[in-house]
Amino acid sequence: MILAPIAAMLIQFAISRQREFEADRVGAEILGRPMPLAQALRRLDYMAHQIPMNIPPAAAPLAQVNPLSAMGGGMMKLFSTHPPTEERVARLEAMAAGR
Repeated sequence: MILAPIAAMLIQFAISRQREFEADRVGAEILGRPMPLAQALRRLDYMAHQIPMNIPPAAAPLAQVNPLSAMGGGMMKLFSTHPPTEERVARLEAMAAGR
């Protein structure tokens, strides 16, 4: 009874991360080339680390990149609604390479 809400939340976050990957894939298909999207994600991630972002965790899902990525990985990845930008870029690069 106690673990069910936590498990449901983790599943919801995992689904959200998969939706981000799918949105990247569809965006790359619409654009016709995945590399410009990968470059834009890199730029957004770079800027997110340059500007101090005092974002409450509840508002983090509204961002294009994970504004809470500076808080570290490990267990925080389970509670993240965004996949790591490096993973998103790697998938886009694999699309560009035809893999």
